[in-house]
Amino acid sequence: MSDNTTNTPGTPNTTANPEDVVSQLRAIRQLIPDYGQIPAPVKNTLHSAANVSPHFVNASINTIGASPVVQAAVGRTPEELLQEQNDVARWSAVEDELRAMLNGVVAANLTRRHRLGLTALQTYGVTRQLTRKSEHADLLPHLDNMQRLNRFGRKKTTSEPTPSTTPVPQPASKMTEK
Repeated sequence: MSDNTTNTPGTPNTTANPEDVVSQLRAIRQLIPDYGQIPAPVKNTLHSAANVSPHFVNASINTIGASPVVQAAVGRTPEELLQEQNDVARWSAVEDELRAMLNGVVAANLTRRHRLGLTALQTYGVTRQLTRKSEHADLLPHLDNMQRLNRFGRKKTTSEPTPSTTPVPQPASKMTEK
C-alpha cells in the first residue's frame, strides 16, 4: 500500500482532509495584516507605485530622514518606512511559500484526477472486452452509458458554416457632373 504523502524530516506522517485544511487556511487569513481581496481595476492602479525600484525607495527614506519638511509633507517617519520595508521582505517569504503550496496542491489534484481517469478508461476497456461474451450481457447498459459519455476516440463534429446574412456592400456608382 502506498501513501501519497512526502515524508520530510520534521513532517508528521498524517493526512488531513480537505475541509480541515480549508478551515485552517481561513483561520490563518485572520492573522495576516492588511489581508483582503482587491478588485482588478484597483489592483492595476496600485502596481505602478508598488513596483518602484528598491533603490528609489531607500533614497526616499533617506530624504525623509534628512528633511523635517519632507517628513511633514509625506506624514511618515523613516523608522515607519524602514519597518514597512522590512515587513514587505518578510511577507514576501510567506507569499512565495503559499505560491509553492498552491502549486503542490494543484499537482496533487492533477495526480488524483489522472488516477481516477486512468481507472475509468481501464474500466471502459475491460467492460468492452467482457461484453463480447454473452455471460456479461448485464454490463451492456453500463458500456452504452460509458460510450455515450466517452469523449476519447470521437472526431469533433464541425457544423457547416452558416451563410452570412450581412449584406455585401455594392460598389458606389460614379456620379457624373452635369
